[in-house]
Amino acid sequence: MSSAHDASSFQLTRGLTLLLAAACALAVATVYCAQPLLESMAQSLGVPSRQVGWVVGATQAGYALGLLLIVPLGDLLDRKRLILAQLLLSALALVAVGLAQHWAALLAAMGMVGLMAVVVQLMVAQAATLATPAQQGQAVGTVTSGIVLGILLARLVAGVVADLAGWRGVYFAAAGLALLMVVLLGWRMPAVRPLGQRQHYRALLRSMAVLLRDDRLLRQRGVFALLIFAAFSVLWSSMVLPLSALQLTHTQIGLFGLAGVAGALAASGAGRLADRGLGQRTTGLALGLLTLSWLPSLFVGQSLLALVAGVVMLDLAVQAVHVTNQSLLLAGRAEMASRLIGAYMCCYSVGSGAGAVTASWVYGAWGWDAVCGLGAGVSALAWGYWWWLQRQG
Repeated sequence: MSSAHDASSFQLTRGLTLLLAAACALAVATVYCAQPLLESMAQSLGVPSRQVGWVVGATQAGYALGLLLIVPLGDLLDRKRLILAQLLLSALALVAVGLAQHWAALLAAMGMVGLMAVVVQLMVAQAATLATPAQQGQAVGTVTSGIVLGILLARLVAGVVADLAGWRGVYFAAAGLALLMVVLLGWRMPAVRPLGQRQHYRALLRSMAVLLRDDRLLRQRGVFALLIFAAFSVLWSSMVLPLSALQLTHTQIGLFGLAGVAGALAASGAGRLADRGLGQRTTGLALGLLTLSWLPSLFVGQSLLALVAGVVMLDLAVQAVHVTNQSLLLAGRAEMASRLIGAYMCCYSVGSGAGAVTASWVYGAWGWDAVCGLGAGVSALAWGYWWWLQRQG
């Protein structure tokens, strides 16, 4: 294994950036591949549909815990070793999901999957640290594009594999791919010494709370993360329910993920706009688009193309804001990149979990129209918050 060295002595190549993007795609896919499988999981384990949102909730709870306890270690330890260890443990957790025979065991295993999936944030921090200041936004955007593709393709691939080998086969296949990624990253990724001063673990965790208390930009961008990913989760965690009622297969439901590939294309572009000082304007335009995206989604019963249009608009908007958030937060602060991303993504995880649990309950009580109203309300709240910040100067 190569010795650790300073980030300034290493050139972030296009190949390594793409490898990190691919690794992020796989890691984040383990969180989202459950969404087209929720109905099958519920039937397999004898669980009512109104409770199935807890699969996503348990995963996001594990993710939030990992953001608090694991991600800050990226500013203390060699990120390469930390990333490889998490991928190995992720493979074990995925196998446990595939073997689960009881609801409680499934939720516990999904929580562990979420806990290990925070490796994504360490890889984003690694890319930001290795990049030069001039390419940092673009590097973060490219890696985030991998995250978006992982989220979207997870649904399609999971749907295809589930139709062929059942929902359990999806998790066994993901475990094998995680082990493959360990080999590739171990070969190509450099070991880089942390840039900041060494701290005790407790002090490192306390510093995250201090960042949230004292860093105004982090608080603002954290609010945006909570709201946009609540809206994102409202759509994607509940969309399978009306589509299943229309007798669509897992594969057909998964195909809707391709409609959101526009979000991946926007992610890199949003990073470049942030590098040019246009982050605030990008945020406002994207939040307006997010709010409007719920109108076509409302007509899923009349036209699947309307839902496709809503999905494209929503994913485009969410990922544009997400990349802009991270680019603005990390600019010139590589020494605390892991903690900044960890604190920011805690807000993301809270929003995602709350959106999933609330959406499944709302759908069970009042149907799809109410879900769209919920999503539109959350989106409008985020847009209104942006307008208020602009007036505050």
